[in-house]
Amino acid sequence: MRILAIESSCDESAAAYLEIKDGRVLRLEQLVASQAIHSKFGGVVPEIAAREHAATMPHILDELAKSVVGKPDGGELGRQVDVLAATSGPGLVTSLKVGLDSARTLSVAWSKDLVAVNHIAGHIAANWLPGAPLELGSVSDSEVFPALALVVSGGHTELLLMSSLTEFRLLGATRDDAAGEAFDKTAKLMGLGYPGGPALSKRAESGDPAAYDFPRPLMNDTGDEFSFSGLKTAVRYFLSDRREQLTDEKFLADVSASVQRAITETLVTKAVRAAVRHQVKTVVLAGGVAANRELRESLGSRLKAKLPDARYAVPPLTYCTDNAAMIAMAAYFSAVSGRRDDVTSIDADSGWELGR
Repeated sequence: MRILAIESSCDESAAAYLEIKDGRVLRLEQLVASQAIHSKFGGVVPEIAAREHAATMPHILDELAKSVVGKPDGGELGRQVDVLAATSGPGLVTSLKVGLDSARTLSVAWSKDLVAVNHIAGHIAANWLPGAPLELGSVSDSEVFPALALVVSGGHTELLLMSSLTEFRLLGATRDDAAGEAFDKTAKLMGLGYPGGPALSKRAESGDPAAYDFPRPLMNDTGDEFSFSGLKTAVRYFLSDRREQLTDEKFLADVSASVQRAITETLVTKAVRAAVRHQVKTVVLAGGVAANRELRESLGSRLKAKLPDARYAVPPLTYCTDNAAMIAMAAYFSAVSGRRDDVTSIDADSGWELGR
């Protein structure tokens, strides 16, 4: 099966070509273009993001055609493709529409099937891409499932129980702010720029995580829901009383490390508790914040102590942030299960919740 996938849920324009035969990846080509323009606004502006997608997508598809067939020839690329795929939610609805409409147009022009992909399912599927811990064909499904997925990004923080590659049950999500948003907003308050999460994590490397005791909302609650608005508010008040210290590198490093520890401890505690309760065979980390080194290491360590026989999967750093390769892999899982979508009725759904 040969899949052309498009991702445009937020501020990354991406396209990928994935070829799979007999359960193994034979070829993967992908391109990702980030929208640097949003840095001047300190966050993503939906209207600008959609406009940038519309301007960038034709060039990305041309470049992908060059990689796959050796020239920017849409007709030739179409002859190489069996299935079109695109992210249809969740995300910014105007951005989603650009990518989904592009895929729908190509589906009609090339007379190919279309599969609409949930963005969160894409992040989880990144753990089966080449070089990932569960690389397609390396382990059997019976060795992997049931599995628990901890998804952590700028817009999502949730725990999902997986009974197969395409079956998800939402155990719990954040009641308010996502963990990634807590990282980004804290970084913004500290003047670390946008995107703030990676900058904060970098500062945290030289800081003392025990320097300041920030709250860990719901960490001791036995349920599977999260909440990070209280932490974000506590940090804002803490920093407003110490504005004169925001030029002190040691202070910034200690705050960064302390905030990071509060977030990761909460995520890890609740994820491991859920993994033990459901006696899963695998725990999968996914989403942009899956690139955070402390989270990756802490979750692996705690899981090994509490559920030593469970597999632990984290995607390669290349596939943590938004990309089309993960959308292609998720589309493959859906396609082989027999799912296809009606090109005339499928639409972008900014609130599509996986596992409901």
